[in-house]
Amino acid sequence: MLKRLLRAHPVQNALAALLAAYMRLVSRTTRWEVRGLEAVEPVWRGGKGVIGAFWHGRVLMTIAGWPAYAQRPAILISRSPDGAFIARATRRLGHDVIRGSGRNVRKSKDKGGSAAFRRMIAHVQAGGCMALTPDGPRGPLMQASGGAVRLAKLTGAPILCFAWSTRWRLVLPSWDRLVLPLPFGRGVMVWKGPLVVPPGAEAAQMENMRMQLQKTLREGTREADTACGHRAIEAKP
Repeated sequence: MLKRLLRAHPVQNALAALLAAYMRLVSRTTRWEVRGLEAVEPVWRGGKGVIGAFWHGRVLMTIAGWPAYAQRPAILISRSPDGAFIARATRRLGHDVIRGSGRNVRKSKDKGGSAAFRRMIAHVQAGGCMALTPDGPRGPLMQASGGAVRLAKLTGAPILCFAWSTRWRLVLPSWDRLVLPLPFGRGVMVWKGPLVVPPGAEAAQMENMRMQLQKTLREGTREADTACGHRAIEAKP
């Protein structure tokens, strides 16, 4: 009964508005230190399509990291009922949304994955930023799938890796260890990359790039957590 109530459209619209307002509050009241700008600013200034990658558990503060002057971002969000709520909040923050699964883009019964992947390619080729969670939508925690690497190969776009943490936060007991930042504190953003996938990359090289993406994102997340005084959230063996 409660789940049905929470998924009603009026309730989800109200909750999405609250979440968007809260994310703006945290973004604007946090004293951010940004690391790695020298690596990503040339990509932003270039104006061409780009792929942004971050872990599923760090989705809430992606709005704080992407500058308004850079490529217009679109975020891949699953077609699940929970995804619908996140999509509403994302649109309220002024970002585009592409609905579908990023894990099984080659399957025919993949909850819109194939159509979503085609839209992602078009968005990047048009000069936008496609924001992806390589361990989404259901994990395992901090283990990257190959979607971002495949997208980079097909579009020629570089991958920028983004991580963040805040001094004051709550870590929820969800599979992705979702980090809920609290306002009026200190935060650290870490940019790494760009990672470029050769257009002729074959299976072994694609796997190497996937592992490099995973390693880079884990390193950035560890750096951000440690800089904020936390024991880093790590992937399970």
